[in-house]
Amino acid sequence: MKDESNGYEAIALDYMAVRSGSIGTQPVREWAGTLPAGTRILDLGCGHGLPIARALAEDGFRLCGVDASPTLLEAYLGNVPGALTECARAEESGMFGQTFDGIMAWGLLFLLEPADQETVIGRVGAALNPLGSFLFTAPAEKAEWPDNLTKRKSFSLGASRYESLLAESGMDLASRFEDEAGNHYYIARKRGYRKPI
Repeated sequence: MKDESNGYEAIALDYMAVRSGSIGTQPVREWAGTLPAGTRILDLGCGHGLPIARALAEDGFRLCGVDASPTLLEAYLGNVPGALTECARAEESGMFGQTFDGIMAWGLLFLLEPADQETVIGRVGAALNPLGSFLFTAPAEKAEWPDNLTKRKSFSLGASRYESLLAESGMDLASRFEDEAGNHYYIARKRGYRKPI
């Protein structure tokens, strides 16, 4: 049977053991604070939900988690009670049939092949409500490297390519920054409708 999780189903227990602490929580909470209170957030590559998704749920947001690892998704449901979930590859998710004010892909995009990253960004642009926001992480430099856990190849398309893809998908890059662990963040806004003059 083909592994749809980019190797993460096989190392799910190891991933849950090392993905702890609070890395990523503060910047994602600050981003979510710019969204309407209590809105739904699509969490692509949601993993087991710790620490970020649980923190957002505690802040009153409603989470919709997508992950291709059944083991991680089962843990997500335990860690983020009441979340809607789908076991699927992000680029093929049926959740994109809905719209959201916020979509995030923390630690996901660079695990995907470049063409799949482009697909995800395009689908995000279509699923965001006007003035909605997309947060994702990926290195600023264009690079390839082996993932620490799965040893599969990871790909960063580089900041300039990500900015171009966002623009092509109806989004404008609002900010880029790094957290205390060196994770590089991109925050984009969907262009809003303008009233006719």
